[in-house]
Amino acid sequence: MIVLRSLASAFLMYSRIPMPQVEWKEENRRYALCFFPLIGAVIGTLLLLWEYVCGLIDIGLSVKAAVCVLLPILVTGGIHIDGFCDMTDALASCADRQKKLAIMSDPHIGSFAAIGLCSMLLLQFALFCEVGNYAVIAVGYVLSRALSGLAAVKLKSAKSEGALQNFVKPAHKRITIAALALVIILCITVMLFIGFCEGISVCIAAALCLVIYRSAAYRNFGGITGDTEGWYLRITETAILAAVFTAEKVVMIL
Repeated sequence: MIVLRSLASAFLMYSRIPMPQVEWKEENRRYALCFFPLIGAVIGTLLLLWEYVCGLIDIGLSVKAAVCVLLPILVTGGIHIDGFCDMTDALASCADRQKKLAIMSDPHIGSFAAIGLCSMLLLQFALFCEVGNYAVIAVGYVLSRALSGLAAVKLKSAKSEGALQNFVKPAHKRITIAALALVIILCITVMLFIGFCEGISVCIAAALCLVIYRSAAYRNFGGITGDTEGWYLRITETAILAAVFTAEKVVMIL
């Protein structure tokens, strides 16, 4: 029952998918991060279904790409975009560490966040108009969340309290790390099987994103927070798209 309550807790927090309400206590969040990648699996499945529908009834490329961009937002309710915006504003402030943390806690969105968000969504739209291997991208939504969950457990936190700590503190660390590591290995294996060049490109991009994320979070905030995790997830998703696009173009040239 604890496992099922952990599953519900993960979906209630990180998605808008209807789930039975569970009591908000640490016991019910012990394995929640283990199930975080399942939300990516839902997004990936919807992406592939949408691609199939578009081919079936000949939906135009721009509409197809626009819905692809919106799918993660619709499933998650935009929770990770909120973190992306907060961290973007904080990084753009060039203030000291405490001020940056305060900016991330501010519920208002700044001009730099708006610019960053529009740029990211526009780039994703353009990439979706160009890429062909949607299967690798679908698996990428699972991989990005597995990496994000692993980072949440393994990297140093900038705060002792907060939304992220509500899931990290009660987590069974060994089981969570083992489960997420297994998901990462499975994702990489599946991507390499679906498209070797695209899979290699995605692995490189995802690894670079993790290195950049750790460096940026430690240097600017002294560790990670729930907001930085949102920023990292959205950056990784975009990088995976760009990696698939790059791999496909390189294969075409060769």
